[in-house]
Parts: sequence; structure tokens; C-alpha cells
Amino acid sequence: MKIAVMGAGAVGCYYGGMLARAGHEVVLVGRPAHVQAVHEHGLWLDTLHFQERVRLQADTEAHAVHGAQCVLFCVKSTDTESAGRAMLPYLADGATVLSLQNGVDNAERLQALLQRPVLPAVVYVAAAMAGPGHVQHFGRGELVLANSPTSDQLAHAFAAAGIPVQISDNVAGALWAKLVLNCVYNPLSAITGQPYGQIVNSPGLDVPRMMDDIVQECLAVARANGIVLPEGTAEAVLPLAASMPGQISSTAQDLARGRHTEIDHINGFIVRRGEALGIATPANRLLHTLVRLLEQATRVAGGPPGEQGAA
Repeated sequence: MKIAVMGAGAVGCYYGGMLARAGHEVVLVGRPAHVQAVHEHGLWLDTLHFQERVRLQADTEAHAVHGAQCVLFCVKSTDTESAGRAMLPYLADGATVLSLQNGVDNAERLQALLQRPVLPAVVYVAAAMAGPGHVQHFGRGELVLANSPTSDQLAHAFAAAGIPVQISDNVAGALWAKLVLNCVYNPLSAITGQPYGQIVNSPGLDVPRMMDDIVQECLAVARANGIVLPEGTAEAVLPLAASMPGQISSTAQDLARGRHTEIDHINGFIVRRGEALGIATPANRLLHTLVRLLEQATRVAGGPPGEQGAA
């Protein structure tokens, strides 16, 4: 299968690399330095279980998606429309487009722009770009796909590449459950500069109670929005730090690189939906504001569509 990765950051490179390793024809669309490194040396896939240099194609331009049977859309939420417009002229008629992005409304936004179905997916992977052409995997790696006519075929291809896939009739609930996790860990890691395990294990601070304040606001907004969340969504928040103790959030990584974060589509989304539904979200509003202030204090880099980091 020919697979294009639109936005070859940590998420796109991990899944693209795994699929290329399994024998699929993969092309990465990313930043110039990354593309050059892949051209010269291949993609260094540095995972928990193996380290391997994978040969695949790479390009800086959206025309590289031409002829792909499947497109993994992995750009930052802030770049959904611009990246969608860039690749639209080159999409094959029968191509399946998967949104592997943070946030809960990207697939809907992209589908409206492309005027064709976009399959939402929930991504659970801890990864980061350790340098151009080098993706580092810290844990997990599973996907939850919405049910569709192509989901079974995709799940089989991904599973054969070592990527666990679950097909769900409630992918909206799964996306919101992931949003809850992101609303907690992404801003806290960005503001403190600390990994998840260090945040939770802070002597003398009632971090779990503070996290629960964030979670309860998210749950209230989700319920008012008609979302049926998976059982145990709130209870899954604290244990995440134990499963990814050394993980730095994608928001923290973006700030460190002077790039725009996705905070408007994480805590900012909860704040906007809360306002529309008449629900107060002071904890999320504070986190959103603090990250935006940190963004303003950082020189924001330009470049091609931003790629998704750890999800």
C-alpha cells in the first residue's frame, strides 16, 4: 500500500516508519532539515523494543501525497485547513484520509474542507523528534479508529506492522477521553518544563486534586455536549504518569522549539465550549492563558505546516 504522511513530526514518523518497516511504500511530508536527513540516511526509528534505520521517501511539498491510497494526516490542529488545502489537488479519488491529531474536531474540519470522508483516529503514543531524521519512541503506540468501510483493511495493515488498532463505534467518546488527558498533562508539562512522572510525584503539593479540578471541568463540558465518555475516563488520568514517567508533552516540546502550540485546541477548546454551554472552566482558562503567555514570550518559528509531536 502507498501511504503518505502529511506532517511528518513524531507521530507521523513513528507510524510511517513502522509501516515502511513492514514493507509499505511510505512518503513523509515534512520540514526541509528532516526531509534532507531522511534522503541522506533514512529514518532512524528508535523505539523501546528496537532501533532500526528505515528507508522511505520524503518531500517538503504536499504534491507527494499524489497516488497514495492512505494519507495519515498528522499536522498540528492549527494547520488543519492550510495543510488540507495544500494536499487537496493531489488526493487520489479513492484515498482514505486518517486524522491522527490532537483535539476532537479536526476530522470534521478537514472533511468539510476536502468534501470527502475523513476517518478520525485516537492516537496513544509517546514519541518525540530527537533530531532531523530521528524519531524516539517512549511508549505505547495504539490507535482507535472510527468504524468505516475501510477500517478493517487498515486495522489489518497496521496490526501487521506492529501497531495495535481498535475499531470503535464511539470514537467521539474516545477522542474526548484523550482530550481530557491532554488538558491535564500538556499544559502542566509545558508550564513547568517537567515530565509527567515528576509532575505527579511532587512532595508537599496536592497535584492529584488540582488535576481533578481540570478533569471535572472537561467532563462537565463533554456531558453538556452530548458526548458519552468511556467508563473510567477520569480514573485513567493519574495512572498515565506512571506509564509515561519521562514523557514531555508535545506542548512543552513546541514551546522549547519556539513554535505555536495546540493549546487553543486543547484547554482553549474546553474554555470556548464551556462558554457556549454556560459552564465555568476556571482551571482550564488559567492553563490556556499561561501557555499563551509563554508562547508570546517565545520567538515563534516559521516554516511548513507544523507536525504533530507526542500525542
